Amino acid sequence: MNQDLTQQWLTEIQVLKEQMAGLQHDRNAAWESAQKWRQLYNTEAEQRRTDAQLSQQAIASLKADIHKLQGLKVEMATGTAVTANQQEIEQLKSVEDLQAKLITVIKERDRLLQALKTEQDNHAQTRNSLTTALGDAIDSLTRERAAGEKDPRGQGDKEIGRQGAS
Repeated sequence: MNQDLTQQWLTEIQVLKEQMAGLQHDRNAAWESAQKWRQLYNTEAEQRRTDAQLSQQAIASLKADIHKLQGLKVEMATGTAVTANQQEIEQLKSVEDLQAKLITVIKERDRLLQALKTEQDNHAQTRNSLTTALGDAIDSLTRERAAGEKDPRGQGDKEIGRQGAS
C-alpha cells in the first residue's frame, strides 16, 4: 500500500514537472514572439520615418521648383543671371510650354503629397496592428502566468482535461 502511494506521488510529481516544463516553454515562446513583434514594429516604424523624410524632401524640392518657376517671369524681365533650372525653362518656346511644365510639376507635387498621406495612413495602420498583436501576446503570457499561479499544484487547464478523460 505504501509503495502504491509512493508510486502515485512520484507519478504526480513527474506530471507536474512536465506541466511546468510545458508552461515554461510556452512562456519562453510567447516572450520570443513578443520580441519578434517588437523588432518588426521598430523596423517598420524606421522604414516609415525614412519614407516620410524622403517624401518631405521631394515636396520641398518641388516647392522650390515652383517658386523658381513663379520667379522666373520676373527674372527674365529684369535680365538677371540664368541658373541651370532657368536655362531649362528658357528652352520652353512659349508661355503655354511654361504653363504645361508648371502643371506637370504641380501634378507631381500632388502625387507625392498623396503618396505621403498613403504612407502615413499605412504606417498608422501597421503601428496599430503591431501594437495590438504585441498586446495580445503579452496578455496571453499574463493569463498563462496567472493560471499557473492560481493552482498551487500547477495543474491548470491541461490537468483538468486529463482528469475528465480518465
